[in-house]
Amino acid sequence: MRPAIYGYMRLVSSDETDDETECVKRELVEYAAREGFALDRVFTECIRRSEPVFHVMLEALKRHEVKDILVPSLWHFARLPGLQNAMRQHIEQETGARVWVVQGRRP
Repeated sequence: MRPAIYGYMRLVSSDETDDETECVKRELVEYAAREGFALDRVFTECIRRSEPVFHVMLEALKRHEVKDILVPSLWHFARLPGLQNAMRQHIEQETGARVWVVQGRRP
């Protein structure tokens, strides 16, 4: 049985189509499988919503035995590199989870 990994993605606009969202989710599933994981759940943040999905993801990482999180790119955390790194460090320090990035450097 493969270990579980969570996914996280941020939608910048509500104009993004379901096809685009599903394409990114498929990419996460494929990457997770190549790395030996089973994608368990994808937390999808929409900037136009007030729901704090990022915080829900942090709490899920703390409560469950999942210790890995997969993002399409660090741009899904933030647009500024300093903030991207800060959010990545926050996840790692707060939950002990390892952040995997589909596009960009390997963790």
